[in-house]
Amino acid sequence: MEFIFMLTQDDRTIPDALEVYDSIRRTELRYVGFKDVGVDRPTLQKLTAEMHADDRQVMLEVVSTSRDDELRSIQAAVDVGVDYILGGTNTEAAGELLAGSGVRYYPFPGTIVGHPSELRGDIEEIAEHARHLTRTDGIDGVDLLAYRHRGVDPVALTKAVVDASHGPVIAAGSVDSEERIQALQAAGAWGFTIGNAILAGQMPEGPDVAAQITWTLRAAAGA
Repeated sequence: MEFIFMLTQDDRTIPDALEVYDSIRRTELRYVGFKDVGVDRPTLQKLTAEMHADDRQVMLEVVSTSRDDELRSIQAAVDVGVDYILGGTNTEAAGELLAGSGVRYYPFPGTIVGHPSELRGDIEEIAEHARHLTRTDGIDGVDLLAYRHRGVDPVALTKAVVDASHGPVIAAGSVDSEERIQALQAAGAWGFTIGNAILAGQMPEGPDVAAQITWTLRAAAGA
C-alpha cells in the first residue's frame, strides 16, 4: 500500500512547506502532496519542481468549497505541473480542464460538506457513486474520506468502495495510527494520506518528521 505524505494541517498547506520538505528529502518517500489553499502559487510551483527533481510524484488535493474556486484550483494544479489531483466534486467541468493534460484525477465519492471536508451518505450510495465515477473517462480512481464520516464504519466503507471501483482507492484524512493503516490495507485501499498526525508528532518515532515518515513507510509495507 502506498503512503502519501501531505504537507498540510487542517486542510491547508503549511506555511513552511518548503522547509519541511527539505527535511524529508533523504527519506524513501515516493508520493508527496499539498492542498490548494494555504500558500501562494509560486510556493506550490517551487515545491513541485523540487519534488520532481527528487523523482517523486506530486499530488494536489482540492478542498475548495465552491464550484468556481474548485475549477480555479484544478487549473492552477495543471499549471503548476502536479501528477495527481485528488478530491473535488465537479467532475464534468474538471474533466474538461484536465483533458489532454496527463494529470491523474481522483475525485471524492459521496457528498462532501464543510472545510475541513467531511463525507456524508450511506455506504451503498458512496460505493455506487465510486463505481460510476471510475467508469467515467478521465477519472482514474477515487479519494475517499473514510475516516471523516461520522455515521458509518470506515473499514466497511473502504472495502465497499474498493469492491465497487474500477480504479485505485486512496483513503484520505484522519489516518493517525498503525491500526488504521492495517485496517485500510486489509480493506484493499491502494494508498492513504497522512498530514496532521505526522506534523503534530503523533506517529511513532515523533516528533522528528523524517523518522515518522520512515516508520509509516514500513507500516504501509506491512513490516
